Amino acid sequence: MRTGSRVLLVLLLPVWGSAAAHNGDLTVRPTCKPGFSEEDYTAFVSQNIMEGQKLLKVKFNNCAGNKGVQYETNSLDFKVRADGTMYAAHHMQMPSKQLILMVTAWDPQTLGRWEAIVRFLVAEKSQHNGHKPKGRKTMPRELAQQQSDTLLPWRQHQSANGLRRQKRDWVIPPINVPENSRGPFPQQLVRIRSDKDKEIHIRYSITGVGADQPPMEVFSIDPVSGRMYVTRPMDREERASYHLRAHAVDMNGNKVENPIDLYIYVIDMNDNRPEFINQVYNGSVDEGSKPGTYVMTVTANDADDSTTANGMVRYRIVTQTPQSPSQNMFTINSETGDIVTVAAGLDREKVQQYIVIVQATDMEGNLNYGLSNTATAIITVTDVNDNPPEFTTSTYSGEVPENRVEVVVANLTVMDRDQPHSPNWNAVYRIISGDPSGHFTIRTDPVTNEGMVTVVKAVDYEMNRAFMLTVMVSNQAPLASGIQMSFQSTAGVTISVTDVNEAPYFPTNHKLIRLEEGVPTGTVLTTFSAVDPDRFMQQAVRYSKLSDPANWLNINATNGQITTAAVLDRESDYIKNNVYEATFLAADNGIPPASGTGTLQIYLIDINDNAPELLPKEAQICEKPNLNVINITAADADIDPNVGPFVFELPSVPSAVRKNWTITRLNGDYAQLSLRIMYLEAGVYDVPIIVTDSGNPPLYNTSIIKVKVCPCDENGDCTTIGAVAAAGLGTGAIIAILICIIILLTMVLLFVVWMKRREKERHTKQLLIDPEDDVRDNILKYDEEGGGEEDQDYDLSQLQQPETMDHVLNKTPGVRRVDERPIGAEPQYPIRPVIPHPGDIGDFINEGLRAADNDPTAPPYDSLLVFDYEGSGSTAGSVSSLNSSSSGDQDYDYLNDWGPRFKKLADMYGGGEED
Repeated sequence: MRTGSRVLLVLLLPVWGSAAAHNGDLTVRPTCKPGFSEEDYTAFVSQNIMEGQKLLKVKFNNCAGNKGVQYETNSLDFKVRADGTMYAAHHMQMPSKQLILMVTAWDPQTLGRWEAIVRFLVAEKSQHNGHKPKGRKTMPRELAQQQSDTLLPWRQHQSANGLRRQKRDWVIPPINVPENSRGPFPQQLVRIRSDKDKEIHIRYSITGVGADQPPMEVFSIDPVSGRMYVTRPMDREERASYHLRAHAVDMNGNKVENPIDLYIYVIDMNDNRPEFINQVYNGSVDEGSKPGTYVMTVTANDADDSTTANGMVRYRIVTQTPQSPSQNMFTINSETGDIVTVAAGLDREKVQQYIVIVQATDMEGNLNYGLSNTATAIITVTDVNDNPPEFTTSTYSGEVPENRVEVVVANLTVMDRDQPHSPNWNAVYRIISGDPSGHFTIRTDPVTNEGMVTVVKAVDYEMNRAFMLTVMVSNQAPLASGIQMSFQSTAGVTISVTDVNEAPYFPTNHKLIRLEEGVPTGTVLTTFSAVDPDRFMQQAVRYSKLSDPANWLNINATNGQITTAAVLDRESDYIKNNVYEATFLAADNGIPPASGTGTLQIYLIDINDNAPELLPKEAQICEKPNLNVINITAADADIDPNVGPFVFELPSVPSAVRKNWTITRLNGDYAQLSLRIMYLEAGVYDVPIIVTDSGNPPLYNTSIIKVKVCPCDENGDCTTIGAVAAAGLGTGAIIAILICIIILLTMVLLFVVWMKRREKERHTKQLLIDPEDDVRDNILKYDEEGGGEEDQDYDLSQLQQPETMDHVLNKTPGVRRVDERPIGAEPQYPIRPVIPHPGDIGDFINEGLRAADNDPTAPPYDSLLVFDYEGSGSTAGSVSSLNSSSSGDQDYDYLNDWGPRFKKLADMYGGGEED
C-alpha cells in the first residue's frame, strides 16, 4: 500500500429528515419532546475492555428535569449510570467488529419508555497513536465551508521532512434507511469521492447483496459522481441489513483506492399487526377453582423488530361472555399472555363455558399508536364431583318368585347434577344391610344410571318370605374436598317372595346299596322316597321309573319301595364296574305339576355262578413228541375269589385220552398239554379237559380242545401237506379239488371266447335282404372304392361353386328360377352311423325323411348336384341327360345297361311292357 494515498470522502445526505440533529444549530429550539438526543449512538472501542471502563454517554430529556429516570440495556455486559454514562460490567473481549445494543430510558412517574440504538465499533490497532477515539470527530477546517454532515474517513498529515504519512482509516458509520419509504425513487443515500478525481478520471462501483447479487439492483451508484441511491422501498421483514463494498478505479480498471465497507440498516416501521398463532384457543379450568388458577396461554407474534416498541406485544381481555357470576372472572398477563382466574364462583352446573375475546397490541400496548388483533379463547369449566347422588325417594319395593335367579326385582332412581356419563355422575350402589346370605346385588344401568336390584342367589319362600334391604349410592369418583354425603344417598328396599310349586327332590341322590347278585324276583331292595319342599301345600307324590336299562326293578308308585323284577346278574352287559344304575321320577300333583329325578346305584357282590372256560379252543402239535407243546388257560366271568387258581385235568373216560395225552401244571392259571406216546397219527383230535375254579363251592367245566396233529419239519413247524392231511383231506380229495378248479377255469375261458366270436359275428352279419334287391343299400358303408384309371388327371375347379352370390342375392323378390337351389338355412340331417346295425336302419331312414320334408332347399327343382369325384373312366353314362317330362313317353330301357346298381330302377321304369 502506498503511504501517500489520497482521501476517500463519504458524504451523508440529510434525506431522512434527521440532519437538524447534526447541524449543531442550537439557535432554534423546537418544542420539548421527551426522548434521547440521538436515535443511534456510535462509539469506537478497543478489542479488550476493562471492567468499569467508560464507553459512551447518552443524553436523555424527559422535559421534567430527568428526575427518577432509570436506564437499562438489553445486554448483561453493559450498564448505564443515572447520568447516561455507559460502562462495562466486567472485563470482556469484543466478540466482533461491531456490537449493537438497545438502551431504554424508563420514567416511573409517567410509565413512559424510550429507546435508542448504541453501536460499538472495534477500532484497529493503527488508531492507537496517542489519540483516543471519541464518539464524534471534529471536521477539518478546510471542509468547514462544506455541508455540516460531511465526514472524512481518512485524514492526511505532512511530517517535518515533507513526507506524508497516513493515519488510521475511519470505519464508516452504518447508513440507516427507513422501510416503506414513499420515494420518489431513486433516493440518494451517500456520495463516495476520492481526491484523486482532480488528477485522473475515477469510476465508482458497488458490489454485494442488493447490488450485483440477488436481490439485484436494490442499490445503484453513479460511476462518475459517486452518488449511491436506493431504487425502491425497503422491507425490514424481508431483509434487515445490507453489506456493500464501494470501489474506485481509473479508466483502465486499475484500483485507485482500497474498497470501503458500507453497512446499510433498514429502520423498522410499525407496519405489521400482531398475529395470533391460532384464532381460537381452547382451555379448561375446574369448577370451584381459586383465584389465580392458570387456565391457558395465548400467543401472538409481530413481524416487526422485537427490540423496538414496534414488535413489543401486550395482551388484554376485551370481553367475557357470559358475565356471570362476575364480568371479570379472568385476567391475562399483558406480556406473557397467560390467562388466570381472578374471581371465585366458577360453577359448571350454572355456566359450562366462557368465551373470552383477547386483544394483542404492539407498541407496548399503546392503543393510540399500536396495531391490534384479536383472538377467541374458549374456556370450558370442567366438572368436579361437588354434587353427591341422591335417591328420588326414600323407599322402594319389589317382588320375586322363589327359586329364580338373574331377575330384576326393583329399579332404584337417583339424581346427580354433575356431568352425565362421567365418573362424577356414574352411580355405584351397595347393600348395607338386610341380605346376609348375598341373595341380591345392585347393578348400574349405564344409560339411565338407575340401580337394578337383581337376584343372584335363589330365595326360598319356605325360608324367607320377605327381605328389608338398606342401600347406599355413591359415585365412581370420590367427592370433592369439603363436600359431604347427603342423607338422601341412603334408601330402603322391600322385596316380597312369592311361593311357587317346587319339584320333589330325593334327599340322597345318588343312592347306593349293596347286595349279592342272583337274588330272586320280588326281593325288596330299598325304599327310594322323595321330599316335597312345599310345606305349606298339601300335595301327594307319586313315583315311576325313568330309566331301567335291564328292566330288573319295580317301584311302588305310592311309597317308592324298590323290588326286583328279574334276577340281577353281575356279569350282564348292563353292569359297569359292578354297579347297576336306574333313574326314578317323583312327581307331585301341584298346579302346574313338578317333578324331580333320583338315581339309584346297586353294587352287585359277585357269587360263584359261572364255570371256567378252557382257552384256546383249537391248537396244533407235531405227531412226534418234542418241545412243541400246547399252553392252555381258562377264562371265568366271575371275579376274585371265584376265579383262579384253576385245576386242569384229563377225564378218565374215555381211557384213550389219558393214554395219548398228559397235562403239566405251570401255575394257578396256566398248564401245558402234550403227547404222552411217541407217535400219534396225523389228524384232528377232540381232547376233553376238566377245568375247576377256586370258588366256594367250586365250579368245574369239561371243555373240548381240537388238536391238529401233523408232521413237522426240522424246526418243529407243521408242513403244508401235513397241515392239510391233519385237516382230514386225503390225497384223492386234494386231486379232486384241483381238477374241479381246472374245469372251472376252462369254462370261463370258453365263455369269453364265445362272447368275442358273437360280437364279431354281430358286426359282420349281412343284411337279410339280398343287396341287389335292397333299396336301402345307399346307407351301407362300403370300403373306399378307387377311382377310374384316370383319377389322377382331373380338374376340381369344374366342381367348385361360384365365388360370388351377388347375382342371386340381388335378384328381384318374387322372381326365382325353378332350376336353381333356393337360398336359405339348411336343416341338420342325421349323421350316418360309422358301423350300421340292421336294427338302426329304419330309424335312420325316418329321421332323414323328416329332415328332407322340412328342408326348404331340397328338390323338386332342377339343379346341378355335386357329388364326390370318383375319377374318370366310369362305364356309366352321365345322369345329367335325364330330363323331366310330363308326357310319360320316356324310354328307360337304357337303364338296363347301367350295371347292377341301377337294375331295380330299370325294373321300376321299364316294366311297362310286362303289364
